[in-house]
Amino acid sequence: MTTMTTGRPFKVPEMALRVCVIPLALASLWRMATNRQADDAYGEIRFSNLSGFKYLVVINAITAAYSVVSILLSSFKSLARYDWLVFVLDQAAAYLLLTSCSAAAEVVYLAREGDREVSWGEVCSYFGRFCSRATVSVALQAGALLCFVVLSLVSAFRVFSRFDAPGADVDCSESESKQVDEQRKY
Repeated sequence: MTTMTTGRPFKVPEMALRVCVIPLALASLWRMATNRQADDAYGEIRFSNLSGFKYLVVINAITAAYSVVSILLSSFKSLARYDWLVFVLDQAAAYLLLTSCSAAAEVVYLAREGDREVSWGEVCSYFGRFCSRATVSVALQAGALLCFVVLSLVSAFRVFSRFDAPGADVDCSESESKQVDEQRKY
């Protein structure tokens, strides 16, 4: 009930989502960063051999750190005036997660299916454990992405609910009569 009086009706769900992002992003980061497999015939493959996977690791680190900082700073009431900044940073985190998740998912898809048009064969039959761990990492990151999508909606609501809708203070009957007069001229 106190959250309604302070103007932050979604504070508890927002904090819960921010807390959920941390283990999801860190688990995805750890699963991918420790992902490697060696094969006698084909050599060794590591996450760092593929730029889409390196990007996933970096973005997971950034979003986990941002979540921790935003949780710590949310306790300061003076930061309520920075709702625009939180909105922009939540949007940025969601878009970064979206791009890195899609890049890594594309790499996993190519590893599993290959691409016959450009003569790329699938490699998961040789590096099955590597592909499985990469798939789990992408799934964990998709969970973090879903949390940030909802966080973006919550922060957008918080920022934009302070403003009236465009034209909310205009008398509709006056506006409609002007439009009718304009139409009669033609």
